[in-house]
Amino acid sequence: MSAVPRAADGKSDCCASSTETTSHGRPSAGIRALLKKVPQAVLERFYGCGAPLPLGIDGLQVLDLGSGSGRDSYVCAALVGQTGCVTGVDMTDEQLQVAQTHSEEYCRSLGYAEPNLHFIRGRIEDLQAAGISDSSVNLVISNCVINLSPDKPAVLREVYRVLKPGGELYFSDVYSDRRIPAAVQKHEVLWGECIAGAMYLEDFRRAALSAGFADVRMLAPPAPITVDDPALQAVVGNARFSSITFRLFKLPELLESICEDYGQIAIYKGTITGHEHLYILDDHHVFQTNKPEAVCGNTAAMVGDSWLSRHFQVLGDRSTHYGAFVCGPASAQVPPVAGNASAACCG
Repeated sequence: MSAVPRAADGKSDCCASSTETTSHGRPSAGIRALLKKVPQAVLERFYGCGAPLPLGIDGLQVLDLGSGSGRDSYVCAALVGQTGCVTGVDMTDEQLQVAQTHSEEYCRSLGYAEPNLHFIRGRIEDLQAAGISDSSVNLVISNCVINLSPDKPAVLREVYRVLKPGGELYFSDVYSDRRIPAAVQKHEVLWGECIAGAMYLEDFRRAALSAGFADVRMLAPPAPITVDDPALQAVVGNARFSSITFRLFKLPELLESICEDYGQIAIYKGTITGHEHLYILDDHHVFQTNKPEAVCGNTAAMVGDSWLSRHFQVLGDRSTHYGAFVCGPASAQVPPVAGNASAACCG
């Protein structure tokens, strides 16, 4: 499944609201530079929003759900390097053809001896049928696609299955503050705006927990989406929509239902290109390079037992429990951005 084409005269600011590496709603400088290297034919046929892609993923095995023409997959192919690999899954033959046509030449332009970028046909609700094995990938990405699925819980279950322990689902999508009525779900224009398929936020949390993702983290606060067209406003009524980038880690037996205090300390090494001075794990956890930070057991596991572990040092273990851990807002920890003392820096 791939994202459907957006109307040229979009009736909402859905695509403009996508959160990513910076708090200003635009990709980081590193991602922008890589986007310039993606073939124009791929860029023209891509219908995702923003660029929800993590940095520091060199050497990882990446799966792109609903990859469409492959833009995000192409960028990831550059980020993971020759020792990593990227697989895009989509059910639209026309989009797959665009993605496949340019992949080998693109990989050669990166200086790779062999292509590390591949595209396969499949449904994101049934990755097993597409040939994706259990515990086979480090990172799953998706760009405003899961909301289009008729069975979102099945997608989350499949993602959990294919992730290796320590792997992550890192994705951006549209959510609502209530369950969407059937009339809205069937509205063709709202489908094109990625609104008709928006999942109620709390239903998403429940589905994620049921799939095995025990601690759901937001990268940044929700970015509100405005429905500008009066006719569509009448259809959606009082429902409110937001674009959110979530981080869901597969850490069996390590994540607890609430944050617990074991006296652990996490130190970010500053080793991710593009995040040399600080790293934002989520909307509550910001790590300045080489500065020790007290963390809960869940956060210690996310940075110490996941694909991020090479970029962090975690001190302490779970041998002594000190009770519940209170996580404060990340905004209190982020240094002011030059020229904008009130802005939080997400990258």
